[in-house]
Amino acid sequence: MTGKIPEETIQQIKQSLDITEVIGDYVQLKKQGRNFFGLCPFHGENSPSFSVSPDKQIYHCFGCGAGGNVFSFLMEIENISFQEAVSKLAARTGVALDPALTGDNRNRSFSEEHDQIIKAHELLAKFYHHLLMNTTEGQEALDYLEKRGFSKEQLETFQIGWSLPNWDFTVKFLQKRGFTSEWMEKAGLIIRREEDGTYFDRFRGRIMFPLHDEKGKVVAFSGRSLHDEKPKYLNSPETPIFNKSRLLYNFHRARPAIRKQHYAVLFEGFADVIAAASAGIETGIATMGTSLTDAHIQQIRRTADQVIICFDGDSAGIQAAFRASNLLSDSGCDIKVALIPDKMDPDDYIKTHGAEKFRNNVIDTAMTLTAFKMEYYKQGKNLQDEGQKLRYIEEVVAEISKLKKAVERDYYLRQVAEQFSLSLEALKQQEKQLFFKERKKHSSNERTFQQAPALQASVKLYPAFQTAERRLIAHMLKDIDLAYKVKDLLNGGTFNIDEHQAIFTYLLGFYEGGNVPDSSAFISFLPNANLRRLVSDIEMMMVSEVINDEAVYDYIKEIAQYQKVLEIKEKKQRQVAAEKAKDYQTAAQLAMEIVKLKKELTK
Repeated sequence: MTGKIPEETIQQIKQSLDITEVIGDYVQLKKQGRNFFGLCPFHGENSPSFSVSPDKQIYHCFGCGAGGNVFSFLMEIENISFQEAVSKLAARTGVALDPALTGDNRNRSFSEEHDQIIKAHELLAKFYHHLLMNTTEGQEALDYLEKRGFSKEQLETFQIGWSLPNWDFTVKFLQKRGFTSEWMEKAGLIIRREEDGTYFDRFRGRIMFPLHDEKGKVVAFSGRSLHDEKPKYLNSPETPIFNKSRLLYNFHRARPAIRKQHYAVLFEGFADVIAAASAGIETGIATMGTSLTDAHIQQIRRTADQVIICFDGDSAGIQAAFRASNLLSDSGCDIKVALIPDKMDPDDYIKTHGAEKFRNNVIDTAMTLTAFKMEYYKQGKNLQDEGQKLRYIEEVVAEISKLKKAVERDYYLRQVAEQFSLSLEALKQQEKQLFFKERKKHSSNERTFQQAPALQASVKLYPAFQTAERRLIAHMLKDIDLAYKVKDLLNGGTFNIDEHQAIFTYLLGFYEGGNVPDSSAFISFLPNANLRRLVSDIEMMMVSEVINDEAVYDYIKEIAQYQKVLEIKEKKQRQVAAEKAKDYQTAAQLAMEIVKLKKELTK
């Protein structure tokens, strides 16, 4: 059971933070005017519509409607309770909290089972690492890794470990520490025998690579056999905390470097990430044996401006790089591709040629996406054959025609013309036909994507009464006196939109509690997530700092008139029903009332 965290403590934490810095740990933000914009972390998008206001200390997404303050952001992004969000942000600011106020409660988003599974993985990762580095049982595996070129620093950094070859060591290890066997089976750490219901270890006699989620928690393992037993790699199954289509290896560790250097290097596997780290590549990430998914791409897009794809140099690696480059490019990423010569993989190249050559000759010389595709389309073709040569030229020109910049198109067309001794004018003519065909096909999407986020927000039109209500709320959030004035002018009436009326009621309660205008604090005061989103949306509106009495009266009149419009509509329906029932007296009475209401509308 948790107590109520004092309001002054919450305010102290909030005032010690800059919301842009907190959100900046999860979303790559760029300043546009007074606000910051980025890709929304709560829904997939290619064009940034997620806005953060450092002045108001709130955020809002014009795409999906998500919005709130620094506490609600952390609650939503990490799926945690308000108490947990306050606790995490308090630790960040150094504000001391009473532990009794932030303990477990019935409303915790993470269940006890979830927490136990995480704790078991964290404990086993430390234990496996200890076995490898400090015991005779792990010496053979340690010798093997050192022969493969792994340094002690790498082993420590990536927490690489060793699992004993026993059938039930992990089972007993976890049971002795109070972990429930049923939960540990669900976690993928142990397996249940069908015949007698007993359990045995999933990972036995393997080099263990912990897999971390975005927050740096161990959520799964990949175990490599020491003597090339099959399967060579054994991975954790999908569990409540592990989904390989969402996890990027080393992302939690690489994220600060990616933000600083503005690019990520995408590898095919974690061995390449580890090898690249030893070569000074701090921005390396990898998928876990799967193709890139939308979840992977959104994760990357929120953090990196550019992605360098560095897959194996064989045919399969080049094919995979082509698929990945298209997916990332379609999402709006700037792509480069680092090709490894002699069909080598990054790990082998570094071991053979050294770290410096890998950085200088592979990563630093990564080619543009178009240059890579020009190489890719040569695969499997004999360019001495006239038919295959023409097909290659058509494919390359089609790719060039998709480029938005005329200078780029001209640059690559000149390369093709020079390589094959062709007329540049003929190539340009063919490219222009394809370019305008492509532009016509995607013109509607282009207009949407190129529109500035702030403009996207402003083109959303509301009925006059709804605009009036929104503008009054926006001003009342800044002015206590205006809030009470609007209450008097409504004279017992209400806003037409139920959510607007709820916000107005809560705002009056907020001010009556002695609070001063503070939209971020008011958002915390609201009990409903939908209301918090709506307030953040209204707060992002461009309104003047002050409002004159004439504008206030006009807004109140607009609200009242809409109520009359609804009343007229309702009376018309009753009039039609009365006429059908041949109740002409009632129909005539309703007609007179409608005329009266219409006259009032024109006053």
